[in-house]
Amino acid sequence: MMEFKIKSGRPEKQRSACLVLAVFKDQVLSPAARSIDNVTGNIISSLLKRGDISGETGKMLMLPQIPDIPAERVLLIACGKTAEFNSKKLLKVTAKVIRKLQENNITEATLFLPELIIDNTDIGTRIEQIIIQTTHSNYQPDSLKTKKEEKKSQLRKITLFVPERRDMTAGKQALQDGQAIAAGVKMARELGDLPGNICTPSYLAAQATEIAADFGMKIKVLNEKAMERLSMDALLSVSRGSRQEARLIILEHRGGSKKAAPVVLVGKGLTFDAGGISLKPSSAMDEMKYDMCGGASVLGTMRAIAEMNLSLNVIAIVPSSENLPDGNANRPGDIVTSMSGQTIEILNTDAEGRLILCDALTYAERFKPSTVIDVATLTGACVVALGAHASAVFSKDKSLTEELVNAGNESQDRVWPMPLWDEYNQQLKSNFADMANIGGRKAGAVTAACFLARYTENYDWAHLDIAGTAWLSGSKKGATGRPVRLLCEFLRSRASIA
Repeated sequence: MMEFKIKSGRPEKQRSACLVLAVFKDQVLSPAARSIDNVTGNIISSLLKRGDISGETGKMLMLPQIPDIPAERVLLIACGKTAEFNSKKLLKVTAKVIRKLQENNITEATLFLPELIIDNTDIGTRIEQIIIQTTHSNYQPDSLKTKKEEKKSQLRKITLFVPERRDMTAGKQALQDGQAIAAGVKMARELGDLPGNICTPSYLAAQATEIAADFGMKIKVLNEKAMERLSMDALLSVSRGSRQEARLIILEHRGGSKKAAPVVLVGKGLTFDAGGISLKPSSAMDEMKYDMCGGASVLGTMRAIAEMNLSLNVIAIVPSSENLPDGNANRPGDIVTSMSGQTIEILNTDAEGRLILCDALTYAERFKPSTVIDVATLTGACVVALGAHASAVFSKDKSLTEELVNAGNESQDRVWPMPLWDEYNQQLKSNFADMANIGGRKAGAVTAACFLARYTENYDWAHLDIAGTAWLSGSKKGATGRPVRLLCEFLRSRASIA
């Protein structure tokens, strides 16, 4: 486990296996780099003048021990133009630094990156971002490998240097919050990366139970019989084709006043989605283990806010199931009745996420929530629309949409608003039921959100489609842990005004 520490003092006096210093274009040195340059005979500025390292963002130069300072090495990281340095570039250079330290088998390092000025951010925000990115870059999805990648040594300790002692208080708080959010992101990634034969609905419920035990939260897990009594027939119709029983996980963080209405997070927990009778193509079907990343991100968020002891009431609801082909599975043309009493014609069994979510969204009403946000890897159409850069946000509440967009920008876990107009509801018309579960090829992400909106009329609601952002494919295949950072920032903002 990575250890983080906050420290202040004179840069040239720091004992470390490696000092990480920033330089910029036009031979500009960061304050710490300038201090060390002054006591080492202008070594750093001389290297810049010779062109040994350019100022282009991400360029690096590792120096062996240099005279007059006790550090064993110095790593110079270029950050581009000072006026153009921003949070996105801070995350980029942090990731590059961590990889370089790992490549050089460095076990501990002192980073002077928090001192770099970014408009509209304080030093605490920068420390949080560095901690989250460092933990993210240090993640290895090798828990099930019998032979792990051999390294001489592992990066175990990072000291984050703040320029003034007055920054220590903000730094220590950021240290705590950053590690809590980083742990939540890591948990979401670990759950997402597990295969479907391990991460079943029961396993997901067991992980939620562990979080509750570790942080003193209330938990309830409903089995299929309990869901039958609640008439959750839409959710249960999805699990009929599986040998794994569905679960409905309810986890409660009560950090606010008893009378305060909670924020409810609903996370789609499809632990494997083969598409049911409407079977998916076999190519890349293994990635459908990631169809529970909405649920994983909600659980990761709950872990993070519990560790931060957030002063807000937050309830997580995770409907969890598998979607497999079987003689008892949903058939195209079947009609099911949701917990709300509305009937649904299932035209495509691979549009199952909205079937489990709609009953969970109806269940959320009993908590009299201030706001409900559902998080789901819901549609391939969202991937086509936004790619892997931003999650989609759908809501009829403009102020809620703005809150989520702002939280995304602040956390560098961005969302983009999508339309939720009544005109799209025409595509969900059914001749035989109250609605169909798909609306055709056009605007698939929008019609999926319109479907969910029919179950959320009694509270403020937003839908996050994370199908493009929850995991990466190809050589970098793996869960990203998004949108834990976004949700944590949104909830912290809510707690600050509660």
